Amino acid sequence: MTLAPETTDLKVQLRLDDSWFTVCDLNLLLPGRGVAALLPDGRQAAVFRDRAGNLYAVDNRDPFGGAAVLSRGLIGSHQGRPFVASPLLKQRFDLATGQCLDDDTVRITAYEVRAAS
Repeated sequence: MTLAPETTDLKVQLRLDDSWFTVCDLNLLLPGRGVAALLPDGRQAAVFRDRAGNLYAVDNRDPFGGAAVLSRGLIGSHQGRPFVASPLLKQRFDLATGQCLDDDTVRITAYEVRAAS
């Protein structure tokens, strides 16, 4: 059975160390758009739901420009790999691993994410 996220009380959670941190209600994540979430240690995560309903979370800070803007980036896929393209210089980051698809030497943090009640 598939539940429409708009009718559930599911929360989006990120794994931080050995516990889960609640970020927001699932129904606040619009497919194809990102949101920024402030983490307990002061960092930010960029959280996404793609059009298929998959959830992703990566560091919100663009390592090339230094600004916390990845949550405003465009999401897409390249060779089956979901990515977010930075709105600054357009580098693409794999949403599952954090690996930069345009520079093998750069990687951002990717978080385990889930929808839970």
